[in-house]
Amino acid sequence: MEITGKIIAVLPERGGVSQRTGSEWKVQEYVLETQEQYPRKMCFDVFGADKIAQFAIKIGEQLTVSFDIDAREYNGRWFNSIRAWKVERVAAQPAAAPVNDVPFPPASDAAPVDFSEGDSKDDLPF
Repeated sequence: MEITGKIIAVLPERGGVSQRTGSEWKVQEYVLETQEQYPRKMCFDVFGADKIAQFAIKIGEQLTVSFDIDAREYNGRWFNSIRAWKVERVAAQPAAAPVNDVPFPPASDAAPVDFSEGDSKDDLPF
């Protein structure tokens, strides 16, 4: 799955040592807000010091985040995990120039048309 939005929060990095393997681990969480009429927020994490450094996510960046969703049970309660596996920066969109949908002919030097001396038969109903 993927979602695009702006990073509005970078939470502190957490880490520890795995009881099972004895190796160190690091995880950092980020909050992304979509740019829709009704913006939504999503908190996701990046696992591993190498991925945290590789992605180098900063507040204010526009990103497209590819992620996996998983759930796990702990002491009878269920917890969701949204883990990013790919992050792409959204290219800055240049300001769009006004587009004319209807092409207009170039202005001519002809005298303006006088509609006040209209036809004696007025076929408009009002």
